[in-house]
Amino acid sequence: MSVKRLSCVILAAGLGTRMKSSISKVLHRLNGIPMLEYIVRVVDTLGAHRTVVVAGRHNIDALKDSLKDRVVEFAIQPTPLGTAHALLSGTRRLSGVDGDILVLNGDTPLITTKTLKSFVTKHRRARNDLSIISFITEQPYGYGRIVRDSRRRPIRIIEEKNATEQERLIKEVNSGVYLLNTRVLPLLRRIKKDSIKAEYYLTDLLELASQKGYRCGVYPLGDEEEFLGINTKEELMKAQRILRVRMVRYWLARDVSFMDENSVYIHPDVRIGSGCLIYPNVHIEGMTTLGKGCVIYPNVRITDSTIGDNVVIKDNTVIESAAIESNVIIGPFARLRPETLLRSQSRIGNFVEIKASEIGKGTKAQHLSYIGDAVVGENVNIGAGTITCNYDGVKKHKTLIEDNVFIGSDTQLVAPVRVGKGAYVGAGSTITEDVPEDALALTRVRQSNIKGWVKKRKKRK
Repeated sequence: MSVKRLSCVILAAGLGTRMKSSISKVLHRLNGIPMLEYIVRVVDTLGAHRTVVVAGRHNIDALKDSLKDRVVEFAIQPTPLGTAHALLSGTRRLSGVDGDILVLNGDTPLITTKTLKSFVTKHRRARNDLSIISFITEQPYGYGRIVRDSRRRPIRIIEEKNATEQERLIKEVNSGVYLLNTRVLPLLRRIKKDSIKAEYYLTDLLELASQKGYRCGVYPLGDEEEFLGINTKEELMKAQRILRVRMVRYWLARDVSFMDENSVYIHPDVRIGSGCLIYPNVHIEGMTTLGKGCVIYPNVRITDSTIGDNVVIKDNTVIESAAIESNVIIGPFARLRPETLLRSQSRIGNFVEIKASEIGKGTKAQHLSYIGDAVVGENVNIGAGTITCNYDGVKKHKTLIEDNVFIGSDTQLVAPVRVGKGAYVGAGSTITEDVPEDALALTRVRQSNIKGWVKKRKKRK
């Protein structure tokens, strides 16, 4: 069975007033990704050949900007007149398309590919004209109930406010996920306006389709949490917790260990190698990749970085857009800023900050240093308190430190400057000129000891 005829419409035009935010509801982030992005990603896994996002005039520009890297189309619902009206606005973009249209809500980001694939399969095997996902809940309050006839055929969805006492006892409820053949679309125009809210509701489609003799199916699928609609900040936090647990379970099944699974935050694009150990309160964000056998200690944040095998990242370290080769030790309290490259077996210690620099194989900067806009060779020792003075107030300059150099503590390297291979720089020096290979560079003032100075000072008092 092919899915090449599958199209999708994502309803994302809601005002989201209960979110009480200047940000469009569907653009609030969960684990670093807008909730709407989760829906688009799931649709992509289904192979939908066209995806239409229905936006309102208030959020169309923000949605376009958020999805600029995705192959989606946009339709505007000019006036918020309900879900049926929103779908009608979206299907205008699909004029002439023949096949099935999957309808999803932009504020239900927890739905899974597994559930939707099963749904499409059931719909097509039954040769349905209209299918709906339902779920069973012990707390059906607020949901539309699925009403079935004596032969268990679904015949309508009854909303809470319109349900009888008997109907309110029904535990099978509407998820808001629909799959309909394009031949059902004309029925959208026959849906009547709700007398209370003056809107057109997609839930009425099932009853209309049943009355007209279309083949309809309602399938209880997935977990209840998949259909959590996010309308408030509290529901946003609930969804965040669910996604965090899902992510931890995913990596536990792939030989990643956690000291405390309740305090780890991993974005969905992160990749982690087998045998890694992750301590509490670790945030791994963006497009980060961890190699095999890494140990990440508490209070570490890693963003958009590539980490090799057997890397140890100690407590309270921040790494942003950096590349780290294998067998490196970092931290504690280190900061690696964008465009940092650490070669294998290097050591970056406590309170060391590195920016836009390459640190060579086996090189050590263990204490209280700043290295910016530098290329540091192999087996270099950088003493405590070393600073590359890379900015002259107008532009940045490069520092070049070649292999096997020893930089003494409290050294200032005023760029542009080069320290040649095998050279030594004495502690407390300010280096403003190039240092030749194998040379010793010193810029300290000669020490003077004045004998008896303290006793004379005390007598003056």
